[in-house]
Amino acid sequence: MGNKIKNRRLTVASLLIALGFVLSPILRVPGMAPMQHFINVICSVLLGPWYSLVCAFLIALLRMMLLGVNLLAVTGGIFGAVLSGIFYRRTGKLIAATIGEMIGTGIIGAIASWPVMKYIYGAHEVVWLTYLPSFIMGTLIGGGLGLLFLVALKKRNLLEDIQRKLGTYSEKNNL
Repeated sequence: MGNKIKNRRLTVASLLIALGFVLSPILRVPGMAPMQHFINVICSVLLGPWYSLVCAFLIALLRMMLLGVNLLAVTGGIFGAVLSGIFYRRTGKLIAATIGEMIGTGIIGAIASWPVMKYIYGAHEVVWLTYLPSFIMGTLIGGGLGLLFLVALKKRNLLEDIQRKLGTYSEKNNL
């Protein structure tokens, strides 16, 4: 991979991290972070699962350090980011990226949040399904918005062009 493509990918990742951090407190629903899921789906489609993982982690880290958000920012972001990217890379379908985000965050991230809150934060009243409803709803909102945004890019023939410039385009993307 050439330096030009690496620089483009890093630039897009940096912009998505900044956008995810700035939008998170503005477009926040209590108990949910829909903009994190919006960014995860977009990053997964544009850059792939590993960039998506790093972006989700850095957004969560910034939110924790600067906005006082707890560790649920990590458990609520990273699993969906990776699965979204993997599902998209395997199928080339935008809906698969959204479904990966919903499963990764809505189910896996919600369940992974239970031991974090119980054992690290001492919230002993928390049960293992506590976060399932809010995480699923957050992914439906944010992942759905991400899907709509990507479909709009695809209809205007911009998505393929962006992916080609980032070196992430695959023939599977035409499915």
